[in-house]
Amino acid sequence: QVQFVESGGGLVQPGGSLRLSCAGSGIIFMIYDMAWYRQAPGNQRELVANITVRGSANYADSVKGRFTISRDNAKSTMYLQMNSLKPEDTAVYYCNRGHGGFGSWGQGTQVTVSA
Repeated sequence: QVQFVESGGGLVQPGGSLRLSCAGSGIIFMIYDMAWYRQAPGNQRELVANITVRGSANYADSVKGRFTISRDNAKSTMYLQMNSLKPEDTAVYYCNRGHGGFGSWGQGTQVTVSA
């Protein structure tokens, strides 16, 4: 049972950019709010950004002004554009439904920000 597949992570220098993608079920993308989450080593999973079905977005204070969440419901895909990356952004990034997620979680995609 795989709900979502994350991709686009990698190793970047501080100040660099990455664009993450999340592929999922067409039904889910038609009717549910979605979100990006991340988990750094030794930390709890935390909410990064949320986006409603109609595209209204909210962000964690730590990423406001740097990250942009978007979705293409017709393509059953969600994105996270990450600019001005900082070492503290280093984590495994996951996508799932909003409000804490639901059901199974994917493997996530690793983002490492280091000089």
